[in-house]
Amino acid sequence: MTLNALLLALAATALLGVTIVVVRDRSRAELVLFVLAGITALAALTLDLHRLAPAGAAATSEFATTLAGFGLVLNLAIMQLAAERAETRHSLLRSIVLGLLGLAGALISAAAVFGLSGTNNAIAAGFGVVLILLILVIRRLDLSPLAAGALAAAALIGSAIVLTFLFEQSSGPILLRLAPNMGAEARAALERMLADTRWFGAGAGTFAAVGRIYQSDAGAALTAPTTATAIFAGMGAIGLAVSVLTALIALVRLFFGALQRGRDSFFPAATAACVLFALVQSFAGSGLLHPAAILCLAVIVGLGLSQSVSQSGSR
Repeated sequence: MTLNALLLALAATALLGVTIVVVRDRSRAELVLFVLAGITALAALTLDLHRLAPAGAAATSEFATTLAGFGLVLNLAIMQLAAERAETRHSLLRSIVLGLLGLAGALISAAAVFGLSGTNNAIAAGFGVVLILLILVIRRLDLSPLAAGALAAAALIGSAIVLTFLFEQSSGPILLRLAPNMGAEARAALERMLADTRWFGAGAGTFAAVGRIYQSDAGAALTAPTTATAIFAGMGAIGLAVSVLTALIALVRLFFGALQRGRDSFFPAATAACVLFALVQSFAGSGLLHPAAILCLAVIVGLGLSQSVSQSGSR
């Protein structure tokens, strides 16, 4: 299990590196953005249809919710790309069509995240939307560094207040406070498991195997309710802290890269919003435990990091 987790991590890292190299050209970056936005919007549409059906597919809802959150942000970036094209020499008709497609994808994704998923997942997506809009406002109004810093500080304080309120709404281990509702027996088993976890955990990818020790019902598998819980049980507090710190460093790098990028700022801005959504949602759901979601996020991060510094293509 640990070997599988290691190979998945290596595959995601390799994919991120390849993406950084490939999408340095702006036309390729746009193509990757279009593909990502389309795939994630399709996943959101699947979630919409399943949830509206009499018997929804609960097994795929967390994974689809994660992709729908990415799709919401990526399609907002498509709309911004269309607006940037309309302001330049590009065809107005093509820009309008592109903007409408982005709007359709954003609406489909928003319906899945805000209307058909849990409250905490919706709040995580809200953080991502607020971040991409914050970057857009700072750039469009051409705010001074002092004004931009004050606005960013206000947004950071507001986010901290919202997160504090969410974590204080329930009791128990902090890693389970944003988790979806579960049975009392499963929650008790998870609490015992987390209490016994050491600094370096039991090994990456071993949550299911270790969970059998704490199960009172041998027929029911103990699954990780959130991504953060799985990381903590597998790699301990050290692994979780390193993961969160890595995400925060990437978030800060992308945020400032978006402010410095120019009219192509929607690439790093959308990636920063996706990273923020993934960071918050990892405490509220288990969608990021699916390999497809991990690989999708790797491509998104590679796209944002490459275009936050790339100078090729038209500016």
